[in-house]
Amino acid sequence: MTWRAALLLGAGALTLPAWPAPFAGVAVMTGLVLLLVALDWALAAPLRAVTATRTGDRTVRLGGTATVTLCLANTSGRTLRAQVRDAWVPSAGARPDVPPGRVLRIVAGGSAALPVRLTPARRGDRPAAALTVRSLGPLRLAFRQRAGHPGTPPWTMRVLPRFDSRRHLPEKLARLRIIDGMQVTRGRGQGTEFDTLREYVVGDDVRSIDWRASARRSDVLVRTWRPERDRRLVCVLDTGRTSAVRVGDEPRLDTAIDAALLLTALAARAGDRVDLLAVDAAVRATVKGSGRPALLPRLVDAVAPLQPALVETDFELIAGEVLRRERQRSLVVLFTALEAGALGEGLLPVLPRLAARHRVVVAATHDPVLTGLTVTPPTGPDDAYAAAAAWRALAERDRVRAALARHGVTVVDAPADRLAPTVADTYLRLKALGQL
Repeated sequence: MTWRAALLLGAGALTLPAWPAPFAGVAVMTGLVLLLVALDWALAAPLRAVTATRTGDRTVRLGGTATVTLCLANTSGRTLRAQVRDAWVPSAGARPDVPPGRVLRIVAGGSAALPVRLTPARRGDRPAAALTVRSLGPLRLAFRQRAGHPGTPPWTMRVLPRFDSRRHLPEKLARLRIIDGMQVTRGRGQGTEFDTLREYVVGDDVRSIDWRASARRSDVLVRTWRPERDRRLVCVLDTGRTSAVRVGDEPRLDTAIDAALLLTALAARAGDRVDLLAVDAAVRATVKGSGRPALLPRLVDAVAPLQPALVETDFELIAGEVLRRERQRSLVVLFTALEAGALGEGLLPVLPRLAARHRVVVAATHDPVLTGLTVTPPTGPDDAYAAAAAWRALAERDRVRAALARHGVTVVDAPADRLAPTVADTYLRLKALGQL
C-alpha cells in the first residue's frame, strides 16, 4: 500500500455519511489508525537511500572463525530505523553480533557497522545469500522492506582445508635431513646427483675417486653425492563417487586432500617439483609446480572448492592427462579407494601404460567399520549378514591390492587418521632407496 492510498482510505473512513450510528466511532478510529499508519510509512527512511558494503576476511580454515562486517550508510535526509537480516548459506555458520530483530538507529548521513562471525562447517566457497533491510517509521506502525536489497554487496568466504597433518611435518623433515646425510656419505646410487669434492679418507670407496681432479690438485679427491633434486611428484585426487563416502567425520576426499598437502609440503622442502590433478569425469583442478615458495598456498586455494561428484571416475582420462603432462619419469600418487568395481574396470586396464613410464603409488583409506564387523560376534541374522558382507568387501580389497602389486604399484592402505603420515613415510622410503 502506498502512502497516497493509505491517506485516501483514512479520509474516506472519516467522511462516509452512510455509517450507522453504532459503527460511527469504529469508523473514526479506523480512519485515525490508517492515517497514523500512512504518516508513519511516509516518514520511514527510503530504502533506495541505504547503501551497503562489506569488509573483512576472505578466507578461513575449516574449524576456524572469520569476521565479515556489513556497513550500512544512510544517505537520506531522514533518520533510519532499521531491522537488518544478513543471511548466509547455512553451512557458513553465521552468527551476527546484532540480533536480526534489534532496531538500529542511523541518523541522516550516518552509518553503522554490523559484524558477522562465520564458523563454517564445510570446506569450499560459502557466499552471502541475501540482505534484507526493513525501514521502520518513527511510530513503528509501518515499515518499508525489500527482501534482497538491490545494493547487496556480493561476498564469498573461501573455506580452506583443515590440514591437521601439518603436525607431522617437523618429524618428517627431520627424517628427510637424515636421508640426505646418509646418501651423501654412502656414495652414488640411483636417484642421486653429484654434490662436491673432498679429500680421500681411509674407508672411502675407491670407485668414488675423481682421478682428473686429483691430478689437478696433487691430492686424492673423492666425489660425494646427494639425493637428486627437481624430481617430479604428481598428486592425483580422485573426486568421483567413491570420494563422497564418509569415513569417520568427513568425506574420503577431505582425508585425501589432507594427505596431499602434507606430501606436497614435504616434497617441496626436499627440492622436488610437485604437480596436482583433481579428476572425476573431467579435470576439476590442476596446479603446476612452478614457483615453489608459493606452491603450497596455491595448492590449498585450488583444492578448497573441490567437492565429490556422484559419477564414475574416468581413469583413462587420468592416465592420459598424466602421460601428456609429465614427460619425465615421476612419482604418481593416486588418492582413491580400493574398490574392486571402480579400480578393476577403470584403473587396471590403463595401469600398464602408466606404470611403464612412472612410479605409481595408490593411497586409500579403509573404513574401520568393516574391520569392526568382522571381529564382533554376531548376535542375530542381521549381524551375521553384515559380517559376511564385510568379509567379502575386505577380500575384494585384498584382490585389488594384489592385482596392483603385480603391476609394480605400491599400495598404501591406512585408516583415515594415519593416511597422511603413512603416505609421507612411503615417499621418504622411496627417496632413501633412490626409487623416485
